[in-house]
Amino acid sequence: MRLATADDIEALDWLQSLARDGLTDARGGALLLGESPAIVDWSAELDDDNVIVLVGTLLDVVLSFMVMELRAEIDRGCITNAFVEEGARELGLGDTMVEHAKRAVRAAGLTGIEAVALPGDRNTKNLYERAGMTARKITVYKALPPLDG
Repeated sequence: MRLATADDIEALDWLQSLARDGLTDARGGALLLGESPAIVDWSAELDDDNVIVLVGTLLDVVLSFMVMELRAEIDRGCITNAFVEEGARELGLGDTMVEHAKRAVRAAGLTGIEAVALPGDRNTKNLYERAGMTARKITVYKALPPLDG
C-alpha cells in the first residue's frame, strides 16, 4: 500500500473504468454514477493537500485504489471512491487501504471517517464493518414522474 503518484494515472483510469462498469447493474449504482462523475483529472487529485489517493499493489501492479477527502469543516475523512480489482479481492487490499485511511485521518487531527456502500453491496459493507465503521444514516430515493399539465 502506498500513496499514488503521477506514474499510476493510467492504472487508476483503468481501475476506475472497471469500478464504474461494475456499478451499472448494482442497486443504486446508476444514481450514484449520475451524482459522481468520473475523476478525469487525477493530477489535480494527487496535488490536492486535502485528498489522499492510495493504491494497493502486488508485484508493482496496481490492483486497488482509494480516494479520501480530508474535511476539517466536518472533522472527518470521507472515502469518496474505493475499488479492488475483482481477481485481487481476497488479498486484504481493501482492509489495508481502510487502515491506512484511518491513520491518515488521525494524522490530520480529524476524529472520524465515513464512506458509502450501495444497498446490496455486501462486500463493501463488510469491509467497512470489519474496520469498525457502522451505518449512521440510510438515504432512500424514488424518482418521480413529472406532473401532468
